[in-house]
Amino acid sequence: MSSTVLGISAYYHDAAAALLRDGRIVAAAQEERFTRIKGDASFPHHAIAYCLAEAGIRLDDVDNIVFYENVLEKFDRLMQSQLYAAPRGLPFFLRAMPRWLSRNLWLEREMCREMGIERPIQFCEHHLSHAASAFFPSPFEEAAILTLDGVGEWATSTIGVGQGNHIELREEQRFPNSLGLLYSAFTYFTGFKINSGEYKLMGLAPYGKPLYRQRILDEIAHIDEKGALTLNQKYFNFIGGLTMTSPAFEELFDGPPRKPESLITQREMDIAASIQSVTEEAVLAAAAHARDISGMRHLVMAGGVALNVVACGLLARRKIFDRIWVQPASGDAGGALGAACWHWHMVQGQLRRAQPGDSMQGSFLGPAIRPADAEDDALLRQLGAVWTELDEEALAERIAELIAEGRIVGLARGRMEWGPRALGARSILGDARSPKMQAHMNLKIKFRESFRPFAPMVLNEYRDEWFETTQESPYMLLVSPVREDRRIAPGEEERQLWGIDLLKVPRSEIPAVTHVDYSARLQTIDAERNPFMHKVLSRFMERTGCPVIINTSFNVRSEPIVCTCEDAYRCFMVTEMDALVVGNRLLLREEQRCGEMSPEERADWMRRFRLD
Repeated sequence: MSSTVLGISAYYHDAAAALLRDGRIVAAAQEERFTRIKGDASFPHHAIAYCLAEAGIRLDDVDNIVFYENVLEKFDRLMQSQLYAAPRGLPFFLRAMPRWLSRNLWLEREMCREMGIERPIQFCEHHLSHAASAFFPSPFEEAAILTLDGVGEWATSTIGVGQGNHIELREEQRFPNSLGLLYSAFTYFTGFKINSGEYKLMGLAPYGKPLYRQRILDEIAHIDEKGALTLNQKYFNFIGGLTMTSPAFEELFDGPPRKPESLITQREMDIAASIQSVTEEAVLAAAAHARDISGMRHLVMAGGVALNVVACGLLARRKIFDRIWVQPASGDAGGALGAACWHWHMVQGQLRRAQPGDSMQGSFLGPAIRPADAEDDALLRQLGAVWTELDEEALAERIAELIAEGRIVGLARGRMEWGPRALGARSILGDARSPKMQAHMNLKIKFRESFRPFAPMVLNEYRDEWFETTQESPYMLLVSPVREDRRIAPGEEERQLWGIDLLKVPRSEIPAVTHVDYSARLQTIDAERNPFMHKVLSRFMERTGCPVIINTSFNVRSEPIVCTCEDAYRCFMVTEMDALVVGNRLLLREEQRCGEMSPEERADWMRRFRLD
């Protein structure tokens, strides 16, 4: 008789659900993909319903339900923090208490009410959920574990060891000393949104110089030899305040925070470079300490800071560990999977056998868009779409041909990715060799800042011919430098450029995916995890001699990655993508109604997609 565990993360940010059956991951998805609300923190009704449908069961059939953190411990931290901050923290206290007193403190009752059931809910601690999400699906029989994020209950980072079906967390850093909160403070100060803008801060860093690095280390954040962080609270306001930073922070960094959407100046670029450098130092020191106390050859990572792909790439190249493995959904959403894995292995005591690659199934764990689906066909006809249906071989050949011609292709087929990265199931693809492609895709397709870099997809068997890699990177979680023999040396005039002007300079044979510091956020493609994209890249390689293309997430700014056929078509209609693949259907822009739309019709499309 099979046994199922449902893991849930919700209420704070990025609600999600994940389902295990007999220890195998059946399904996992974030609520935002269904509601179309970025970072949706509401109860994950849609995600749960999807997981149950994928397993072919009802909620009554689920044996155990687990939440990803301990609410009472979190409340204890909140109350003690407010006492510490009194009376300054009164506005935050008054804003937070109604939610806690009416809902969060009675979370088991509230979750049962949301799901329409009466049964026990079990709770796993926040960082133990992260640790379980990192270790149990990993390819290692044993490994050191490093979790780094903002804050859970009290812990902000942990170091542990995973062996077989057991995890032991040996050390922890506690609130308010937090690498994640430090990085978020700088995200806020440079005018980006916390819990989503950290990627932008990381992408902005190579445009600046780390001029403020020593100022941060001298005044704000002390890092010891173990990677432990001590924050000077004089410069922060997140204990009891409604902002991340204090007036002293503004004095230290030459002025007030940048207003969101205002011009990015050289100051923000230099601040980004500085905090990125500090973050890398802290991650490397923590990893070295984890190696020392564990004696392990391999490392697994999770938590929001583990999504800092620049730091993780540097860690991989430093070879402190033989190999590292990062959970593809390292943020709070991934806690749903970790909580379920924790219960299966550590509460039920079920044996674990590590899979040679990993047990994430390529991270394709979400709802599927199938090659032939009558409902999707009917929907597309209703929307006025025109398409050609191709078999898989012909479709891969045609996509490769379109990309080689310099055309941009939206791809929505198969099961949706779990985590923040598009991995070839909900992706926008383009030619990495084009010097104009980065700016065009940012401004005309993604509607986002021009400085944002794009990621390369590369055939795994050719990765070392194009990038300086130490291991594969199937989940786009490691940054690697472009090989020197693929780079283009700048001329004397180009060497004088600074800041955003660096975007004008092609830096390699694949300029659209080469950042200004010659780095690239790499996704390696192998035939086992991603057979269709392996075919596309192989056909592209045959045509062009290049095994690299652009892969970026199929969405526009401020929107979640598309989930359904309808999401994909609507996104296609309001951008300047040249082609769309939905299942095995190929839609070309010139054949669609969008070219004949009146201004009123286009405005209606924009409103529906929240782009007005």
